[in-house]
Amino acid sequence: MVGAPGLREAFANRFPGSTSVRLYRAPGRVNLIGEHTDYNGGFVLPIAIEPACYVAAAANQDGVLRVHSQNLGESRQWPLEQLARLKPAGDWGDYVAGVAQQMCRQRPAVPALNVLVHSTVPVGGGLSSSAALEVAVALALLGSRPKEPLELAQLCHRAETSFVGLPCGIMDQYVSLFARAGAALWIDCRSLASRAVPLPPGCVVMAVNSRVKHELGRSAYGERVAECALAAKALGVGSLREATIESVAGGEAVPMRRARHVVSENRRVHDFVEACTRGDPLKMGTLMVESHESLRLDYEVSCEELDWLVEAARKVPGVLGARMTGGGFGGCTVNLLRAEAEAAFVSEVSAAYLKRFGVVPEFYECRPAAAAGEIF
Repeated sequence: MVGAPGLREAFANRFPGSTSVRLYRAPGRVNLIGEHTDYNGGFVLPIAIEPACYVAAAANQDGVLRVHSQNLGESRQWPLEQLARLKPAGDWGDYVAGVAQQMCRQRPAVPALNVLVHSTVPVGGGLSSSAALEVAVALALLGSRPKEPLELAQLCHRAETSFVGLPCGIMDQYVSLFARAGAALWIDCRSLASRAVPLPPGCVVMAVNSRVKHELGRSAYGERVAECALAAKALGVGSLREATIESVAGGEAVPMRRARHVVSENRRVHDFVEACTRGDPLKMGTLMVESHESLRLDYEVSCEELDWLVEAARKVPGVLGARMTGGGFGGCTVNLLRAEAEAAFVSEVSAAYLKRFGVVPEFYECRPAAAAGEIF
């Protein structure tokens, strides 16, 4: 991983002569439970993770916002006077351009900057690489940690929904800016209130990257958002946050099955937080498995690789629970296990997955990390 000193040196090589270089970090996240509930005004329980997007930035005299990605070896730049009129190009630069455009609409001026980006958050893994990029770039454009982090989370969220065009909820941007080291973050995605939820000692959270991402994912995401809106309308509620278990229990039409997942998932978040509070990891694991089954059957956003990883994890002694995390159709599972089971879990699942699918999955121990900010 390129740390802050390495990024500063790389920036000097990429943009020689720059002065007053500042460094920023925005973490990725893994969602423990509460999947596809955020854009329905529901509840989520993510943790920020140590993999993060790192940004080095310094002013330039060229009147442009210039960004280079170390990971991709690609650069993008936009004249400042064109930011308000930009249209998406359909590539990684849209996350930067979208943030800059939103910022120029509410601030007197966006600074001309040279920006170097290096991310350790795996792209396409469902660990929020895009939101980490958005937040890190937003901090660089501000030049500091915002006094009102909620406003910045909302700005970055608008960049993704209005400019990039993904109708996602605000969870990813929110947790990147509000995370607490050592704890999960319970978020009410309607009121935007949150609180820290410490996890029981002796347990490990581990994400496993299937290393696949099926193309169906992006189009299906929009379909699920539309289906949830149809279900809410049919139920006569403003959002599925307001629906009851009884109102969706028997429906087998597609919108009602989507609604059943969302309503039951909100309940699982509540139960998971209660289990955390009383130190009951067995119950936490059971709820994760139930969440995966709901995502697989009612929401239909899983895939063969994710289902296989969940089942393989459950066969390893000491694994308490597993589920897919993120948008679905590939990416990662999140697993809760006893600390002493970690080595066997990695060894057994890795070997079996290689035998079944011909690739080695990637494993990330997910320690709850701190919120985004400047690196001094």
